[in-house]
Amino acid sequence: MVNSSLQQEAHSNRFEVFFKNASLGILVVDVTGSIISANPFLLNMFGYKETGILGKTIETLIPSRFHHGHVKHRDKFIKKPNNRPMGIGMDLFGIKKDGTEFPVEVSLGHYTIDEEKFVVAFVSDITIREKNKAEIKQLYDELEITVENRTKELTRTLQVLEHLNEKLEFTLGNQKAILDNARIMLFAMNKNGLIQFFNPEACRLTGYAESEVVNHFTPVMFHQPEEIEHCKQELKRDFNVTTKNDFEVIKEKSLRNQINEMECVYRKKTGEMFPVLLTITPIRNKKQQVTGFMGVAIDISERKKAESNLLEALKKEQKLGELKSRFVSMASHEFRTPLSTILSSAYLVEKYKDCEDQPKREKHLGRIISAVNNLTNILNEFLSVGKIEEGKINLHLSPFNIKKTTEQLIQDMLPSVKGQQFIDYVHQGEETTTLDLSLYKNIILNLLSNAIKFSKENSGIYVNTYVDETQLQLTVKDSGIGISKEDQEHLMERFFRGSNATNIQGTGLGLHIVSKYVERLKGTLSFSSELEVGTTFTITFKPQNLRHHEDITID
Repeated sequence: MVNSSLQQEAHSNRFEVFFKNASLGILVVDVTGSIISANPFLLNMFGYKETGILGKTIETLIPSRFHHGHVKHRDKFIKKPNNRPMGIGMDLFGIKKDGTEFPVEVSLGHYTIDEEKFVVAFVSDITIREKNKAEIKQLYDELEITVENRTKELTRTLQVLEHLNEKLEFTLGNQKAILDNARIMLFAMNKNGLIQFFNPEACRLTGYAESEVVNHFTPVMFHQPEEIEHCKQELKRDFNVTTKNDFEVIKEKSLRNQINEMECVYRKKTGEMFPVLLTITPIRNKKQQVTGFMGVAIDISERKKAESNLLEALKKEQKLGELKSRFVSMASHEFRTPLSTILSSAYLVEKYKDCEDQPKREKHLGRIISAVNNLTNILNEFLSVGKIEEGKINLHLSPFNIKKTTEQLIQDMLPSVKGQQFIDYVHQGEETTTLDLSLYKNIILNLLSNAIKFSKENSGIYVNTYVDETQLQLTVKDSGIGISKEDQEHLMERFFRGSNATNIQGTGLGLHIVSKYVERLKGTLSFSSELEVGTTFTITFKPQNLRHHEDITID
């Protein structure tokens, strides 16, 4: 029986080393929420001694303002336990004995022994990333003293021995249940790096069975070669240490407390990569000799995804902020001329009260209408850019007569032509096609508006459309001022104005909007231009490429 007790003690020591040396807080509560076990790391984290926390409810470690809600959550979890991580997307707080609050991350597990349910919580202080070596040594010495005292007690009487054996069996089952149900990857190595322990969560995350890893590999198998090489260079640079093999890199960094919550990328059995927060600490005997190493790796894939989403949202917000800023600057400049025209013409209309002044009134009313239309066009351009940036352009496909539609759009633009300008339109092929009619109109109007604006008063603007079974092609050609080779590279950018167009009114948004609409319609846009000769834009759509997209409505 003594041999059996010694064997059980050896097993207990093995699991207690994990429990006592874990580099994260671990506590166990029963169904009433009372704390029945807490590891030294957690006690140190919250500022308690073991005797000061055992028997108290878990709410002792939670700020009082959360007590009421936490009791409900705790009772609900006890009734329907489920191993799961907590803290993703939530702010969780703990409270130390001295009343200090600090943020924490918590993972929950559960197990049953002799039909009695227990909940195990793994707690990480996310504001403190470094350990106090003096405290670790002190806690380890206390553990050695405790083990020594228990050993003395085991030799006293058979009655005490039997009592301690029962307690030992419970502790063994309790700690094994903790390791088996931990939602964190735990592994232990001997001093040469060979993995000796590999918990179920480590198997789940990596895809390896315990038998495939234990006594066969070092943790180097999970690391990227470039990570190991980078660590080698750091050791050489910072400590002038040259390592013999890859595990020596991990060993040396661990002994120097360099692998303390370090972000790494681990490789699964399938070759898939996933990010982890890694901590590797040396395991020492009572003589402070290193007998092995313990690793804790936390899968931070969700955290990284959340960070990526947040960064993407920030970039989008920055773009919108830039758009708003440019809008204020551009609006203050572009609105000044038409507003001045409206104000002066309205003032003069009021002065012309006689019948013979009717032609003058009509002239100024025309100027007012033109200025208002100009303002409307500018506002529409800004609204269109806003929708583009926010991704709010939904397509509505419908059949329409492209020849009649284009003719009507050209007719609508005739009042805007300058002097002797004319617009010549030719259509070839079928007259009916299927596309988003609203976007097509906006594309035509923007291209015509630019052609009129940048062409001479006695020049022609030529519009051609062509439709067959597979495509729709639109061409708009002018004889205007043209675009320089240098400017052509930036032509589709927001707010861009050509170097030869600074004296011509405009927002620099028209072609940007056209390019985005063409892109949304899965079309292609090309152009050719020569200074003082003119510019030709050619746009090609293949309507059949749009029909199988989920975000498109077909009328």
